[in-house]
Amino acid sequence: MTDMFDRQAASRILDDALSGADDGEIYVETSRSESFVFDDGRLKSAAFDTGQGFGLRVVSGETTGFAHSSEMTEAAVKRAADAASAAKRGRHGVLAEGPTPTNRRLYTDVDPTESPDFSAKTNLLAEIDAWCRAKDPRVVQVSCSLSGSKEDVEIIRAGGSTVGESRPLVRINVGIVMEKDGRREAGGAGAGGRAPYEEWLRPERWKALAERAMRKAEVNLESIPAPAGEMPVVLGPGWTGVLLHEAVGHGLEGDFNRKGNSVYSGRVGQQVAAKGVTVIDDGTIENRRGSLSFDDEGTQTQRNVLIEDGILKGYMQDRMNARLMGVEATGNGRRESYACQPMPRMTNTFMAGGDHDPEEMIKSVKNGVYAVDFGGGQVDITNGQFVFQCTEAYMIEDGKIGAPVKNATLIGHGPTVLEKISMIGNDFALDDGVGVCGKGGQSVPVGVGQPSIKIDAITVGGAG
Repeated sequence: MTDMFDRQAASRILDDALSGADDGEIYVETSRSESFVFDDGRLKSAAFDTGQGFGLRVVSGETTGFAHSSEMTEAAVKRAADAASAAKRGRHGVLAEGPTPTNRRLYTDVDPTESPDFSAKTNLLAEIDAWCRAKDPRVVQVSCSLSGSKEDVEIIRAGGSTVGESRPLVRINVGIVMEKDGRREAGGAGAGGRAPYEEWLRPERWKALAERAMRKAEVNLESIPAPAGEMPVVLGPGWTGVLLHEAVGHGLEGDFNRKGNSVYSGRVGQQVAAKGVTVIDDGTIENRRGSLSFDDEGTQTQRNVLIEDGILKGYMQDRMNARLMGVEATGNGRRESYACQPMPRMTNTFMAGGDHDPEEMIKSVKNGVYAVDFGGGQVDITNGQFVFQCTEAYMIEDGKIGAPVKNATLIGHGPTVLEKISMIGNDFALDDGVGVCGKGGQSVPVGVGQPSIKIDAITVGGAG
């Protein structure tokens, strides 16, 4: 927190604002971020940004008063408190106890924007570009990027209790376009997490990333139009868990269920997926993109089993929705920045592994699709319907992986898909650390993962 910010004065103002309220806090943030984009053999952009501010929240019943400012002064805190206090409207509540403090830290206190220096980062991107072009003459375009940030957060609660930490985050991406016989196709790969740049900038790491991007472009050059219709689909491990995140995960967030808007509302204790399906949200995995030592309300993150052996066990909760539903907060209160209110959000969400050999899954399918990678997707929380675009997929013919297919989409209903999972692989993997989740106009970093799974029937959209 900036030294200009008077913690004692802010705490006194907050205590007055929370008199008669149910909950609230001041969330203070200072941030540094940078990004570099290298495209078409040159440095296309380089950006650096700093920011600071606070958000003050007063919660009364189901009403939230919230105000924020980039002006870090006592006067600004007083103005914010006066505005947020309107949420009470004469109502007198009982202030909830704050979260249990924690000294746990899941990542090192480093600033990616400081090390390595500017020239080392831009030279690396130029090296990646040159290496990819030299590796394969079919490469006609390389686009690579690097981004890093550090956020220092501090949460002030009633009585002057505070909790704070530094949160690093980095990401590297490589995009490739290949040309063969007049046809051009693209492929991409990325990685990142809450660790220093050096973790991803070792030659063996970025070369493996570049090779994966080139392999995807190469596969797409040989792709044929995707089939259409209902058929078995086998999903590969890792990033394909983004389908689980979108089609199922959002429906398990507390606010949607408290309001009765989710297809999972009121179904705790019921069978909502096939036996063997276990879905977990875990914000405690060291250095992972979606991990936090504590959430943006100060609650320790934890390993939350949402679905166990097909039975719905509970939802992801922030403090307000947990209080209104009569349950405990689960460490899932997240916000994009100091200018945003917290809401229940995912951290690292994944399906636990099973005991089937992935090759056994492929052999069990006569005609179907093997989906390895996804692009964008959409889901309707109220009915669970989703659509996902496959960026790498193959035909399965007579139990063998066949030709790659282009423009395949998976169309389905989240709860129904969970019920049609018949085989769960022993090859569990988390994604490489590139997930970004959007909700209510806010974006936060997340992780996903799963083993290979076989879905007995799902609609594939394609050329037909």
